[in-house]
Parts: sequence; C-alpha cells; structure tokens
Amino acid sequence: MRIGIFGGLAATATIDDVVADVQAAEEQGFHSYWVPQIFGYDALTLLAVVGRETERIELGTSVIPTYPRHPAMLAAQALTTQQASGGRLTLGIGLSHQPVIEHMFGMSFDKPVRHLREYLDVLMPLVSGERVEVHGETISANLALDIPGTQPVPVQVAALGPQMLKLAGARTAGTITWMTGPRTIADHTVPTIRAAADAAGNPGPAITSGVPVCVTDDVAGTRARAAQVYAIYGQLPSYRAMLDREGLEGPADLAIIGDEEAVAARIRDFAEAGVTDLAASEFGSGDGERDRTRALLRSLL
Repeated sequence: MRIGIFGGLAATATIDDVVADVQAAEEQGFHSYWVPQIFGYDALTLLAVVGRETERIELGTSVIPTYPRHPAMLAAQALTTQQASGGRLTLGIGLSHQPVIEHMFGMSFDKPVRHLREYLDVLMPLVSGERVEVHGETISANLALDIPGTQPVPVQVAALGPQMLKLAGARTAGTITWMTGPRTIADHTVPTIRAAADAAGNPGPAITSGVPVCVTDDVAGTRARAAQVYAIYGQLPSYRAMLDREGLEGPADLAIIGDEEAVAARIRDFAEAGVTDLAASEFGSGDGERDRTRALLRSLL
C-alpha cells in the first residue's frame, strides 16, 4: 500500500505554504499529495502551481464536485494541470452532497447516478485526448480539446454505494473513499468495484482511502476533538451509511488515533482490506503531534 498526504493545509494556508508542504512530502518520500475542493482554493489551479515546483510526487484532487462544472471544462482544466505537473495528476471527482448542490449552488441533485454516467460519457474521452459527441438527458458535448504535449489524466470517483462503485470500476481508474473503515472496504468496496472492473475488462482499479490520522498520548482528548472537527461527516447521508456499515457511532471512531504502535496497526488494517493508496489527513493539535504523526507515516513507507 502506498502512503500519501491528504493536504488539509490547503484549506487554511497560503499557496506558498502549500507548495512548501508538498515539497517536504516529496523530499520525505511520500507517494502522493491530495488536495480537497471545498470552499477555498481551486484544487486544479493550486496543483498546477505545485506541479511546477515539484518533480516526483503524484498529485491528486480529492475531490472536485461534478455538478458545478461542465465535464468539457473540467477536462480542459485537468489536462492543463497534467501538462504543468509533467503527467503526475490524478483527477478525483465526486457528486458532493444534496445539501451542497441544491442549497449552496442552487442546482438540481436529481438522479445522481444518471448524472455521473453522462458526466463520464463526456469527461473520459476528453481526458484521454479523444473527440466526444454525446447527447445525454442532462449533459451534452460535441467537441475536442487541443492541448499540445499533455498526457491522459487518470480519473478516480468518490464512490461509496454499489451503483457508484460499479460505475467507477467499469469506467475509471478507481475510487477514493472517505469515512469508510477497513471492514467496509474489504467486504463492500473492494469486491464491488473489482467485479465491475473485471467484467468491463478494466482490471486493477485503485482503492484510495482518505482517513484522519494522529499520533498522540492524549487519545481521549484527541478523539473528542475529532468528534468536533469531523462532525458534519456523521450527518451527511452517504458518509453516515458507511459509518453505520462499519458499526461506528461517529467519525471520531473511524479516525486513527493512538501511539505509534496503535496507529501503525490500524493503518495495516487498511492495507489488508485492499486499499492501494492511503491518503493520511494529519490533524495533530500542535507541532509535537504533527511531527510524531509524520514520522510514523514515514516509517511505514
């Protein structure tokens, strides 16, 4: 299992700070660095900058909501960032959530599986350098993109339920999970996506798992802080379903918290479940916890 960093720093720091953090992760030997798309920086623009300032580390979005961007425009952004980074980009996309799409963006969240299917009909050919002619119920496109010198962009889908996992397995490079525990990944995520991938002749889908991690001696206090920081994920239906499937009361129970030995053991659980790439979201409350967490993660590379 490869280990990367889920760059929560991108939500609170300057671009220079993010560049420095990715450079440090690259120097330390981490495989990848993932940037979220929430309500701050544009993730692809940020990674285009980062890509010009780094050399080896893989870069990914985790994840860009599909509804607000036409897939042709997202493909153009992704191919541009792919060229800027020298071919190190993975484009992580997802539906987001009904409250976000309807109440914040003012858009319809109707039939999300149909939406993703039509979205991929346009996106996947374009990020592979092909022309597309699609006339869907809600998404259409008739164009090609001319971005010289770029490489195809692998796409991963934030897929939790079975229909989304089947789409991801059949048509993309894999899936990105969040708030999904190792038992659920082993019993639900991996078999569902692999069966769909094998049936479509698309073997070996990536299973990227984002998970909060903190090495600490204050387990109770850190778990209480995690319950506050990640509270929203226990309320959104798609994540709530994953926590319920895992048998957990809330997001704090999923977070990997403890001393070095305990955290390493929990991380091994994800590897044994079939995760190919762990995206560690470090949430130490001070330099001591953050340094211990990073050191432990480095020891597992």
